[in-house]
Amino acid sequence: MNTKQVVKSTCDICSAGCGVLIYVENGKPVRIEGDPSSPINKGAICAKGLASLEYLYHPDRLKHPLKRVGERGEGKWQQILWDDALSVIAEELTRAKDNYGAQSVAFIAGSNKGVRDNYLVRFANVFGSPNHTWAGYVCFMPRRLASVITCGFDPFPDYEYPPACLVIWGSHVLESRIFSYYQTIESLNRGTKLIVVDPRRMEFTSRADFWLQLRPGTDLALALGMINVIVNEDLFDKAFVNNWTVGFEKLRAHVQDYPLEKVEEITWVPAEIIRQAARFYATHKPACFQLGNAIDHNVNSFQTARAISILRAITGNLGVPGGEAQWVLRGSLNSPELRLDDKMPEDKWERRVEAEHKVLPIVREGLPQSIVKAILYEDPYPIRMAYVQGCNALLSWANAQETYKALKKLDFTVVSDIFMTPTAALADIVLPAATYLEFDSVVSPPYYPAHQIQQKVAEVGECRSDCRILIELAKKLGLGQYFWDDEEKALDEILKPGGLTFNEFRKVGVILGSKQYRSYEGNGFETPSRKVELYSSQLKEWGFDPLPTYHELPETQYSNPELVREYPLIFSSCKWAPFRHSGGRQIATLRGSYPEPVISIHPETASKLAIKEGDWIYIETKRGRIKQKATLSTDIDPRVVWVDYGWWFPEKGISNLYGWAESNINVLTDDKPPYNREMGSTNLRGILCKVYKD
Repeated sequence: MNTKQVVKSTCDICSAGCGVLIYVENGKPVRIEGDPSSPINKGAICAKGLASLEYLYHPDRLKHPLKRVGERGEGKWQQILWDDALSVIAEELTRAKDNYGAQSVAFIAGSNKGVRDNYLVRFANVFGSPNHTWAGYVCFMPRRLASVITCGFDPFPDYEYPPACLVIWGSHVLESRIFSYYQTIESLNRGTKLIVVDPRRMEFTSRADFWLQLRPGTDLALALGMINVIVNEDLFDKAFVNNWTVGFEKLRAHVQDYPLEKVEEITWVPAEIIRQAARFYATHKPACFQLGNAIDHNVNSFQTARAISILRAITGNLGVPGGEAQWVLRGSLNSPELRLDDKMPEDKWERRVEAEHKVLPIVREGLPQSIVKAILYEDPYPIRMAYVQGCNALLSWANAQETYKALKKLDFTVVSDIFMTPTAALADIVLPAATYLEFDSVVSPPYYPAHQIQQKVAEVGECRSDCRILIELAKKLGLGQYFWDDEEKALDEILKPGGLTFNEFRKVGVILGSKQYRSYEGNGFETPSRKVELYSSQLKEWGFDPLPTYHELPETQYSNPELVREYPLIFSSCKWAPFRHSGGRQIATLRGSYPEPVISIHPETASKLAIKEGDWIYIETKRGRIKQKATLSTDIDPRVVWVDYGWWFPEKGISNLYGWAESNINVLTDDKPPYNREMGSTNLRGILCKVYKD
């Protein structure tokens, strides 16, 4: 008998958290659509989500545990049983802990996947290693923590009101957050005015009242210039500043160091355009910001987000309809209780490999560059083993050649992933991870305050969820008391603050946060002063700049004038819609729409270098060179090139690790200091380079 059903779930290919409807026939998913009833995406779905079944049924999926039998990276594997794989991993973890201490094992997560990453942190904490790392230091978390320290919460743009003015700053939502793209269109159609801050013309530039085309990586200087105008021209919200902020006079004095003539020199944005845009933002209220992770990608990451939080506050846009809304959502996928942070005593945490960098004390994750340093140079002590969960570090970590050497040097590496990747190809044990269609979960998108259901509809091979893998591995190590009997018990614990079990949540499908306006009028802001901290005494006490101060990026014409003689251009990058970071290159529909890595170069610059449309050209920095296909574009400044990110070539096979170094932008980036002081962010954009043909 043919049975059909439609299952509500959430796409988890990226962190956007779009609701989906899964059409199931005879127990097998056959079609995916956006869910019109989802409050997040309201039926919209991107190309990645539409390709979910291609991920699920792809012939190259990892389906069974594999053990390396040849040389590392040679591509010779033996299929083994799950119990044997977990036993080997448990033995290696125990050996490393007994011989070198628990800190000799690094636990590595990929780009934010919500609750799965926190299961891994929980495991690392009870195992006893402070050396767990993530992607948050260059993605989302600098913005979130800067907002929390400044005003006590992480604001969301209140599109529904709608805003009178929207500032899109370093965010290409068509490529990365499809629901925000449609929210923006709806707001603009209802009369919202628009300011775009971006080095490259993007999807909304043609509708903008102002386009501030800044030099890549100079966002903080621009924000300080805008604050200068608003303060000096008396455009700030006096009532809010007087009643609900601390440090305004110190801020006023500080921004005198950023006159528009100086800011123009740094950013390349004409002083008069900055002045007009600042006036426009301050006088079109309510207003809000839509921020992207371009802000997170350099030495000013945290303080750039601080400066934008200050702009929100001094213009009186915090907590108002159409401005920067505060949402309250019961339950958290990132709570200290879920992570069992109390099992990692402070003295152990202070012995993590990057402790010397003294990042914000509220940051409870390590830094990839410090993991690499500890592996290669045993500084401050050796890391011997790594457990890698959904991270293709060879493509996503800065200074890829150093990462390659580190992965080759490790005594033992475990990788859990959906496909064999260049990073997985260097492992000793590879575990077949489940796609979002193969396990139950709760999804809480970072850009929308909601918990949404994810439901299992399929099984492929012996694939298992990361939660189940860690539960069973914990039992092998005698740590089972810190985990749950099964995944559903874990989800029950997550949902407990909301008064639901996971089975009850299946019927509800979504828990929405509540939007709150001017809640500070009752209890103040969740900061030490109960006010918005323009000048942060907390940061001062911790040893950081209490007011945002611009630092010139390393390897620019201003910080290193000699270098510009050899490397006269600046490169930047962004993610493109078909792919999630380095993922999706083997998915036919996605790769078919974007088959090759592309570097955008201005026609004027290309002409001087005899480069034509479609030429394969080299991009080179001090660390190495890669090759990408040229496309000529007037969307960028002639002094800037735009380089594709995340490229490897599954079709090239394992003999050269799938061509991991041929077009990989992180061959060009550096993992050496200076870093962002507060978060440890490495510099990924605004770097001097040169381009040339063979």
